[in-house]
Amino acid sequence: MTGSIVFINLAGAVALLLWATRMVRTGVERAYGNLLRDKLRLAIGNRFTAAIAGFFMAIGLQSATAVALIVSGFVSAGYVSTTIGVATLLGADFGSAFVVRLLRHDLSLLVPVLMLLGTLCFRASEKRDWRQLGRIFFGLGLLLLSLRLIGEASDPLKHSELLPIVINYLSKDWITAFLLAALLAWAFHSSVASILLFASLADRHLLTPELLIPLVLGVNFGGAVIGAMLTRGDESAARIVPLGNVAIRGVGTLLALVLQLVFRVSPDVFASRPGDAVVLIHMAINLAVIILGLPVCHLVARGLETWLRKPPATEAANQDDRISALSPADLANPRQAINNATREVMAVCDKIEVMLTRIPEVFERADEKGMARIEALDDEVDRLHRDIKFYLARISQTALDPKSAAQCQDLLGATIKLEQTADIISQNMLIRARKKHARNIQFSAEGWKELREMHDEVVRNVRMAFNLLVNPDVEQARQLVAQKEAVRNLVRLSEEKHLQRLRDGNVASYDSSSIHIDTIRDLKEINSLAVSIAYPVLESAGMLRQSRLL
Repeated sequence: MTGSIVFINLAGAVALLLWATRMVRTGVERAYGNLLRDKLRLAIGNRFTAAIAGFFMAIGLQSATAVALIVSGFVSAGYVSTTIGVATLLGADFGSAFVVRLLRHDLSLLVPVLMLLGTLCFRASEKRDWRQLGRIFFGLGLLLLSLRLIGEASDPLKHSELLPIVINYLSKDWITAFLLAALLAWAFHSSVASILLFASLADRHLLTPELLIPLVLGVNFGGAVIGAMLTRGDESAARIVPLGNVAIRGVGTLLALVLQLVFRVSPDVFASRPGDAVVLIHMAINLAVIILGLPVCHLVARGLETWLRKPPATEAANQDDRISALSPADLANPRQAINNATREVMAVCDKIEVMLTRIPEVFERADEKGMARIEALDDEVDRLHRDIKFYLARISQTALDPKSAAQCQDLLGATIKLEQTADIISQNMLIRARKKHARNIQFSAEGWKELREMHDEVVRNVRMAFNLLVNPDVEQARQLVAQKEAVRNLVRLSEEKHLQRLRDGNVASYDSSSIHIDTIRDLKEINSLAVSIAYPVLESAGMLRQSRLL
């Protein structure tokens, strides 16, 4: 077998591993993302519980990077402190390492079982939860299959003439090996995939024992940097958590590399089999990071806050420290200009998501700081909406092909809907929250539960709509449109139950009647605006007949 064919087979197996990892993660996020976020936010009360919560969250999402982005949003929104955020991410790193250990077991028999379960769940129902469960099962089956394919594809490398030369060089140059492993983890955007790849290669004795520890250390350094790079354009508070992870985990791996250069610890200390040694080294590194990092989380977070803090005058003058993507210099290039506008629209989405997720809190308690934050975010959305609208208008003056013109129009429509959503939250729901507290009104237990369930459903749909702006997936658009009827049914049932409580003489329902009815209708309107973002996707695929699905 020629070297090019071996490389193609190995690259395809690695691509399947990355795809399967992403498939499982997106399935979990879509089906259980809100539940996991809520549980995580409730669980992170101190550094110890935060690390435990991050551990289990990373197991569920199979990604410490996903946890980093979620926790960064919590810190930015003021839900948790930066210290707790950093501690959560340290636990998530160990959870991600634990996932690798689970996947190292011989689970080949589960491949056909998981694929069969995935297919059955996906085809059993049109309901989103069933389809996402099918996605998770099928993704796990593909993940396990990809590990077997990597092993089979790498077998011919044992007879390669070039590979021993490269491996022998890297065995003597650990710094280069460390940097290459870090670069690989960054390229994969997944330390799980990187470690599984190295473990599979080590099982085939394609990596020398001397290389194992430097490579694993490099993967951990690259894994720490991923979150910091993905949040580099966010506000200062959101950047502290991933930067804290770099300061603790990243610097820890560099120190460990120096110690390895001095003491030269053998991988046999961890396990006799090279592949198992790779995984156990990975777990040991992340366990050491938790033990040594938790006591200094506070110091690291405070140091980063001081470093990233802007001067008071600057902070007062400009609360939003983002750099706008709407570059006038790119207007001559319509495709690039539309991409710029898309990035800015996603910034609007982030702000609306914070507004929507904080609304239940201000209904529960009179949090003036939280209310002021929602109002400030609405002002920012108004400003961004105006800038995007004028930028798109300037793009339309240039020569656009039909596809670009349609995309430009869709972005404008989405921006208008997003601004309307922000207005509903700040001008309708926020006013009702203030009225509720001013009049000392309490929802009935049943009524509040109905509102929370409806809110959670709308948040899930809004997030799905935001995803469509960057990934116009037809199947996801169909699911989103189908949810419009589901929310309409929730509204109808809640109104019927509310009227029944009034007939039964429920005092709390009587006092909160108008606020309850108006709030569920606000949520229904927000959901309708989110669903309308899916219509252009379906229309372009020829799946929309006027306002109905085919």
